[in-house]
Amino acid sequence: MATTAELFEEPFVADEYIERLVWRTPGGGSRGGSEAFDPKRLLEEFVNHIQELQIMDERIQRKVEKLEQQCQKEAKEFAKKVQELQKSNQVAFQHFQELDEHISYVATKVCHLGDQLEGVNTPRQRAVEAQKLMKYFNEFLDGELKSDVFTNSEKIKEAADVIQKLHLIAQELPFDRFSEVKSKIASKYHDLECQLIQEFTNAQRRGEISRMREVAAVLLHFKGYSHCIDVYIKQCQEGAYLRNDIFEDAAILCQRVNKQVGDVFSNPEAVLAKLIQNVFEIKLQSFVRDQLEECRKSDAEQYLKSLYDLYTRTTSLSSKLMEFNLGTDKQTFLSKLIKSIFISYLENYIEVEIGYLKSRSAMILQRYYDSKNHQKRSIGTGGIQDLKERIRQRTNLPLGPSIDTHGETFLSQEVVVNLLQETKQAFERCHRLSDPSDLPRNAFRIFTILVEFLCIEHIDYALETGLAGIPSSDSRNANLYFLDVVQQANTIFHLFDKQFNDHLMPLISSSPKLSECLQKKKEIIEHMEMKLDTGIDRTLNCMIGQMKHILAAEQKKTDFKPEDENNVLIQYTNACVKVCVYVRKQVEKIKNSMDGKNVDTVLMELGVRFHRLIYEHLQQYSYSCMGGMLAICDVAEYRKCAKDFKIPMVLHLFDTLHALCNLLVVAPDNLKQVCSGEQLASLDKSILHSFVQLRADYRAARLARHFS
Repeated sequence: MATTAELFEEPFVADEYIERLVWRTPGGGSRGGSEAFDPKRLLEEFVNHIQELQIMDERIQRKVEKLEQQCQKEAKEFAKKVQELQKSNQVAFQHFQELDEHISYVATKVCHLGDQLEGVNTPRQRAVEAQKLMKYFNEFLDGELKSDVFTNSEKIKEAADVIQKLHLIAQELPFDRFSEVKSKIASKYHDLECQLIQEFTNAQRRGEISRMREVAAVLLHFKGYSHCIDVYIKQCQEGAYLRNDIFEDAAILCQRVNKQVGDVFSNPEAVLAKLIQNVFEIKLQSFVRDQLEECRKSDAEQYLKSLYDLYTRTTSLSSKLMEFNLGTDKQTFLSKLIKSIFISYLENYIEVEIGYLKSRSAMILQRYYDSKNHQKRSIGTGGIQDLKERIRQRTNLPLGPSIDTHGETFLSQEVVVNLLQETKQAFERCHRLSDPSDLPRNAFRIFTILVEFLCIEHIDYALETGLAGIPSSDSRNANLYFLDVVQQANTIFHLFDKQFNDHLMPLISSSPKLSECLQKKKEIIEHMEMKLDTGIDRTLNCMIGQMKHILAAEQKKTDFKPEDENNVLIQYTNACVKVCVYVRKQVEKIKNSMDGKNVDTVLMELGVRFHRLIYEHLQQYSYSCMGGMLAICDVAEYRKCAKDFKIPMVLHLFDTLHALCNLLVVAPDNLKQVCSGEQLASLDKSILHSFVQLRADYRAARLARHFS
């Protein structure tokens, strides 16, 4: 059996178990030894081994049964023991409940007993307290204070408590019988109150926060508690204003007190609020009054600057103080303090602003005109002026004498910048100093001042003067300065529009005044543009007039019908050269004076008029063959000049004119072919015929039959 047990190994594998059994049996297998394989012996070994295993199985089974019986027995014993423990636990729990009920009962009895003791002790304490007060009261009746609480200066806290109670009692006594004792108690009450305040003052000077807190707690029940706060506030400000900046000093003072006041008073937010109120109503108000009153009537500019600066610094200080605990509605509290300081100045602020802005703007303009030695002429208004304006717009006639401005535009960017700067500062002051409900209206009033002095008194006057300075179209060697006016006016408009958007719009964007301002701006710009259009139109007429004078003076009939056809050496006429030089100069001037689409619009108009002038000019002459070639050369030069316009329509007109000039030199038999070409096919026959009629050989060659 021992051998059988040895064959079992963990983990158990049946095949390996059989292999081990065979290996241990003699003759069970070939191991390279002398013993041969013996199946009978192996079978016998298997049978014996099986019997051994059966015996082992029976033995193990009996052992298992024995262990199971033992386990069941122990389980029953354990269950029995658990039941006994549960019963013991229930008994213990019942005992605990009984004990808890008993403790509750005892506690109730103790509380009841305590209430009874307190009910007995409280009247006793009150009686003792009343007895003491009666004793102290008798001392006041006798007129001699003997108690240690009154004679010992170190017991001032206890004395204050006693005298405060006696003071309340004395107020209930009839005056006729107890007038003397009431006055003595009141006198002692006042003396103790003064002593406490003096003690508080001394403690504050020594920096003893704990002592200050004790005295303040005692004074809390006295009438003089507010006086204690006043003393604290007064001493806090001693030596606080040593810098030149009172606002910075005030901010530092409040920050320092804010850290300390909670350690001294039971109501720190009320004390800090009272300090801030004291600073605003006394220090700041006095400072603001001294700063403003001296220049209020004598110097409006300095007054407005000082008012804006002081108000800004005060509101900045208020923003810093918002960090502190000042009660429930500190925003309203601080706003009222600011209003109390500045209300007398803000009520009529806008009137001072408008008056100053008008006088300042007028002075800037007058100083400019004085520097130019120019006496500003009045521009008429009313029915006659309106009638003249309408006639001038429709006829383009210069009504009234032409004024020689000597090249002066009477527009100054320096003046404009100064006016806009003054207005910008006015808008900033208006934003800061105006009541929110009045802000849009006040901003609109400032805007009207800007329109009056910048747009009307300066720009409109310069335009009127510029229009009056434009010579008539038949003037010789006229200097055209109106384009300089256009250039400067255009720059000023941009500056004006920028200030409108940057500084006025934020002030009126959410109010009905927005549409009113936009409409006024639109009317002003349309009015200016109308005058600019009129001036540009008249200037273009003058340019065409100058070209006419050049052509009339320089162009000769013999240019296009030379006496000696074989001796023509020039490439183009002198008149053409001078006209092209003049035109290029004017084109460059227009490009420099305008921007955007305005340049193309004006150049196209000039180009069309220039083409019409040359077209009509060429119609005045008769052309020989060589003269026609010279005319073609002139038109080619005019076409080069037209390219500088960079306007396709103008170039097309001169291309067509160049093609028409070919009719002056083409062979008579080729006229029909040329007229049906790409550039001339779309023209009316009368135009083509009019050019053919200019040929010197028109009648001789009987060219009219080609157009019949």
